[in-house]
Amino acid sequence: MNELVKKIVNGLIKKKLTISTAESCTGGLLSSAITSVAGSSKVFKLGLVTYSNQSKIQILKVLKNIIIKYGAVSEQVCLAMVINLNKISKTSISISITGIAGPSGGTKKKPVGLVFVGIKNRNKISVKKYLFKNRERAFIQKAAVDKSLRLILSALK
Repeated sequence: MNELVKKIVNGLIKKKLTISTAESCTGGLLSSAITSVAGSSKVFKLGLVTYSNQSKIQILKVLKNIIIKYGAVSEQVCLAMVINLNKISKTSISISITGIAGPSGGTKKKPVGLVFVGIKNRNKISVKKYLFKNRERAFIQKAAVDKSLRLILSALK
């Protein structure tokens, strides 16, 4: 993962782009991965850990009705997180993560391992849905960060 992160940070620097993150189930692991690379201060502008619904509402301005209707772990909330993060941070690339890392908290409709990753790259926005079968919390968190990093890398191409 370290080489991947170095490639991303160097790519951001080379292209004079900036990045911000809004994380829920990964608890800051993505921000930590990016900032572990020397020189990341040139490109990394903001990292938010909006773990609770309250923080998603108060800090990221996700509408309470969206959380009530779809749940915090949903494409709709992930999309609102990334759009509003971008408004706050004004970075070239913004990324949001929400999911169920487990080991409990899952349901039949939303099992442990369900993760949504949103990315806004200039004017392009997309939300990807992942289902990680391994029920270990640390595995799910690392897998979500890995998928996020790969989305960032492909946004740089």
